[in-house]
Amino acid sequence: MQDKQEAHAYWKENIKLLLSLLVVWFVVSFGCGILFVDELDKITVSGFPLGFWFAQQGSIFSFVAIIFFYIWRMNVLDHKYNVYEEEEQS
Repeated sequence: MQDKQEAHAYWKENIKLLLSLLVVWFVVSFGCGILFVDELDKITVSGFPLGFWFAQQGSIFSFVAIIFFYIWRMNVLDHKYNVYEEEEQS
C-alpha cells in the first residue's frame, strides 16, 4: 500500500464487507430460524417446514456460502489495493 489514506480505504471496505455479511448471517440464522419461523413453516421443502429447514440446515449452508463469498470478495479487494500474496510456483 502506498500511504495511510489507501490503508484506511482498504480497512473501511473490509469492515463494510464484514458487517454486511454478519447482517446476512444474523437474518438467515436468527431471523429465518427463530423470528420468522411461523411464516416460513407455511412452506415445505422435502416434506419439512421451511422454518425448521432453516433452523437445521439452511443457516449452515448459508454460513458456508458466506465464507466462500468473503474469500472471493477479499481476493478482489486485495488485488484492488495491491496487497495480495504472490503464489509460489514449484
